Amino acid sequence: MTDDGLAAARQTLHRVFGFAAFRAGQEEIVEAVLAGVDVLAVMPTGSGKSLCFQLPALLRPGLTIVVSPLIALMRDQVAQLQALGVCAGSLNSGNDGSENAQIRRRLMAGELRLLYVAPERLLRPEMEELLQDATVRLLAIDEAHCVSQWGHDFRPEYLALGQVRRWLPGVQTIALTATADAATRADIESKLFVSPPRSFVRSFDRPNLHLAMRPKANTRRQLADFIAARRQRSGIVYCASRKRTETLASALAAEGHRALPYHAGLEQPLRARHQDIFQQEDGVIIVATIAFGMGIDKPDVRFVCHADLPSSIESYYQEIGRAGRDGLPAETLTLHGLEDIRLRQMQIDESEMPEERKRIDRARLSALLSLCEAPRCRRQTLLAYFGEASTPCGNCDLCQEGVTLFDGTIEAQKAMSAILRTGQRFGTEHLVRLLTGEADEKIRRFQHDQLPTFGVGRDRSADDWRSIFRQIYAAGLISLDMLEHGSWKLAELGQNVLRGRERIQLRAPAPRAKSQRRRDRHEGVADPAAAAADGVLLAALKALRLELARSQDAPAFVVFSDRTLIEMASRHPTSLAQMREVIGVGEAKLERYGRAFLDVLLRHRDGHARSAGQGGADGASEGGGGRT
Repeated sequence: MTDDGLAAARQTLHRVFGFAAFRAGQEEIVEAVLAGVDVLAVMPTGSGKSLCFQLPALLRPGLTIVVSPLIALMRDQVAQLQALGVCAGSLNSGNDGSENAQIRRRLMAGELRLLYVAPERLLRPEMEELLQDATVRLLAIDEAHCVSQWGHDFRPEYLALGQVRRWLPGVQTIALTATADAATRADIESKLFVSPPRSFVRSFDRPNLHLAMRPKANTRRQLADFIAARRQRSGIVYCASRKRTETLASALAAEGHRALPYHAGLEQPLRARHQDIFQQEDGVIIVATIAFGMGIDKPDVRFVCHADLPSSIESYYQEIGRAGRDGLPAETLTLHGLEDIRLRQMQIDESEMPEERKRIDRARLSALLSLCEAPRCRRQTLLAYFGEASTPCGNCDLCQEGVTLFDGTIEAQKAMSAILRTGQRFGTEHLVRLLTGEADEKIRRFQHDQLPTFGVGRDRSADDWRSIFRQIYAAGLISLDMLEHGSWKLAELGQNVLRGRERIQLRAPAPRAKSQRRRDRHEGVADPAAAAADGVLLAALKALRLELARSQDAPAFVVFSDRTLIEMASRHPTSLAQMREVIGVGEAKLERYGRAFLDVLLRHRDGHARSAGQGGADGASEGGGGRT
């Protein structure tokens, strides 16, 4: 791209999108797209992937087709583009017939710059005929990891997207995703491109996210404590079952939160209603299964919690990535227990996937368990899985609270001895009772109270031993046998440690529940810019945003993002010209919303001035009286 082309791109970035500069990694991808080459872009959620095809669509003639997997995601992105003054539309089953007919007319008239469509609809025969008459310049495939059978969101219809390129010979293609390891990237390249694309793999780091994990104690209480300290913040709580979403949503609602369940078993109108409330309003918590996910484009989600262990490290990364997409500080909390491990492994073992896929899924689950029991910075462990080296982040629970390691060889030997002496036929709770010397009916029935290992672990609590079992499992010393109802077996590495040929470092026992409650009750991470903003003014700006969003039946962020409102409340612009310099205020939004928000800003300023003047007069009167 020439210097003139780059200048035009920056000018359009500011004029339309309201950004003074590209985010890290965007500029060179935009440059490659404008140069006409095929592109594979792997960028973390919240880094601005969409702009990498939206901006080029405005800088050159022709139509950009955007393949997007979910109607909700298409609807929100089109609404955002239209608010920016961009001629965009989507063909989908959520539109009524007249809406789709209008989009077709605009498409045939050459008015549209971007057309969003689901892969299923794009593959229909009538779309081939429709697109033959359109000047398609770029095919943008969002959530491209869906094409890979090794990915965690495989969708068979993505495999057929290659034939679209045959309808549109020579069409330039950009594929984008936030989550793709080396195997998935290779799959994307082979299935979506004729020849190798130019690949951009950005850092997987999301430095604005605080990472935290806790062993389960009382899940409901742990979540309630965490969320109670974050009232009026939007958040997502992921659960492993539909029933759990409803019980947790009810429990949080009983404590005064606006908490709504979401799962595939709810009637579709109710699901849509709950999603709309979450998108349009502040301070709403969605308690959901993974049915709530890929279509969520809300940038101001301030926390994501997992009430149960995710299915894999990729799923964990993608799900926590729904927090803090606006770049402001956000938090994550993942609760995990041995029952979670058993459930996830059972799901893999009982699936109908081929054995090679099961092997990969087990490795991904093992990587997630290693993250749960990490002895160092969580972000270092997470990024290392994606092949990225990093230094301690200072923004995770382990960095902030510290980790104490100890030589856990003897403890591991005790645990594995208990497994062997009971015939490798029992699960965690039975073995914990054996080690701590708790002779319940089952222990006595199997005469395990007569074993040499009975009570050898009395110096540690039951919770300590549960942690040790999780850690030695994560380290590969033992394995779960799902055919034997979750009984523990010794692995080869475990034999080496048991016989003293190798040693193992373990994390010291986690702090007790009370100290965890104190930590989780803290107010959470704060954004310095938000702290500097005028809180009363910010609330007034958000109230106006909500009113406008409801009148348009659009998500609140379509009007302005939290980041934009925080900057308004910090900078106090007093004219439309000054407001134009606020991040996220492009020309179209300035024209549409600028005067309304400026009125709020000026009323607030005038109110402060009157209060200050009244206070000064009162002070003079009191002072004068004192001097008389």
